Amino acid sequence: MANEIPSGAFVTTTNVWDVQALYDTDINTPAFKELLVRLYQNVNNIANVLNLKDTGYYLQQPFVTGQLYFPNIALNSSTAASAEFRPVWRYVVVFGQLPNAGSKSVPHGLTINSATTNVGFYAECTDTTGLKYITLPYASASGIDNIQLDWDATNVTITTASDRRNFNICNVVLQYLTF
Repeated sequence: MANEIPSGAFVTTTNVWDVQALYDTDINTPAFKELLVRLYQNVNNIANVLNLKDTGYYLQQPFVTGQLYFPNIALNSSTAASAEFRPVWRYVVVFGQLPNAGSKSVPHGLTINSATTNVGFYAECTDTTGLKYITLPYASASGIDNIQLDWDATNVTITTASDRRNFNICNVVLQYLTF
């Protein structure tokens, strides 16, 4: 089991329904009941698969993405809570202009506590004049243009080593677990 590669969730495309058979089936027969059961199973399969897909919304409010993390390994049959898959939350902070060789902090407004776990964060920045684009954190070849990205219980902070004010649009994407 440990070496198996998960296959993901997909809706089968081989369910073919003969329309004439549907018209010809008497609603007072076991065949009609079987038809309804198969139809309900297919609709349920579609719902289950759609619920497992990663949702591509990037909102300025906490949003459950559809991604699931493995159960908390601290939970087991002897703990009060059971081990369940943990949903990933996504939140976008509109950061604005990058700073000139220094740090800038923007409050994110999330409620963060000891049960919050970071699972990924990045920023996409745009220079609308020079038509340049960078992803943060950013590491330059020389090191003098590096850009650091951090977040904590209160703020998202970006620290630049050089003047990066031309990057006047910056959106920070936070992804985290919470209980």
